[in-house]
Amino acid sequence: MTPTAFRPLPRFVGPAKRDAVDTGFISADRGLHAENEAVGYTLLVNFHSYVSLPDQELDLLTGALLIARDAYPALDVAAQKERFGRLAAPLLGRGIARYSVHGQTAALSEYLYDSCGFRGNRSDYYDPRNSFLNEVLDRRLGIPITLALVYIEVARRVGVHARGVGFPGHFLVRVEDPARGESVVVDPFGTGSVLAQRDLEQLLRQGDAPPRDFDSGMLSPTPTRHILARMLMNLRGIYTMRADYPRLLLVLDRLIDLIPDVANEVRDRGLLWAKLGAPQAAVDDLKRYVESLPHAGDVAEVRRLIDQLTVKGATTAN
Repeated sequence: MTPTAFRPLPRFVGPAKRDAVDTGFISADRGLHAENEAVGYTLLVNFHSYVSLPDQELDLLTGALLIARDAYPALDVAAQKERFGRLAAPLLGRGIARYSVHGQTAALSEYLYDSCGFRGNRSDYYDPRNSFLNEVLDRRLGIPITLALVYIEVARRVGVHARGVGFPGHFLVRVEDPARGESVVVDPFGTGSVLAQRDLEQLLRQGDAPPRDFDSGMLSPTPTRHILARMLMNLRGIYTMRADYPRLLLVLDRLIDLIPDVANEVRDRGLLWAKLGAPQAAVDDLKRYVESLPHAGDVAEVRRLIDQLTVKGATTAN
């Protein structure tokens, strides 16, 4: 079960440059180590150290669990990984890796969805718990990207080659047999069903995005760093809708650590710092945005805001 219930994050203990604002949360990994030590956990890795690794060394499950640990500070990452081993254990003696890709997907989908009861949370899609793997394991509920991670991790443990596919608007899983040169795409949100091209074209027509023509390049495997960014973008949307600014700020911290050149997120974090009453932190981020995109359409407006916040910061300091 989840070690600690989803709860408000502890008091902000960030650096002095972010002013004296109390946003009621921990920013990034600052202060998290002390809290975990207090409950008897030793952190072997933090998010900032993790994202500093070369892309080829990033472990997808570790990254996803570190995202979950932001919401559950006492989460034991190693123990959660062991849960995936136990989940896959009943399949280990079946020789699934020797099946065709269709046989592999049939066996995995029958086990995960029929036997274990995993399913997409259609009734409360934007519940943030759908984005945290510990909760997905507990509740057997998730969204496409987290159910995909469950599928991929179980597949890997039984010798099946499965990778995430950042298909527009709907995360998928690609199962491959390199020896036979075969591959299929499955929908982790749709009980692991195999998708034909017409199904993929139908997915492209769903939602509010402008219509797009199907391109086989849309089925290319997505790098780990981008999968984690997509998970964080989902949380960003949820926390924005809920006006949960402390958690939104932490998600923006994570996105910027993960992909430092995301200028729009730097700007948005600056705007959020301003909303939270931290003018100096806001100015730092907004200046960084202007320097990185000096010809962006909103630069003049951002410069005016920087001037206003600079005056406000000076007044506050006095």
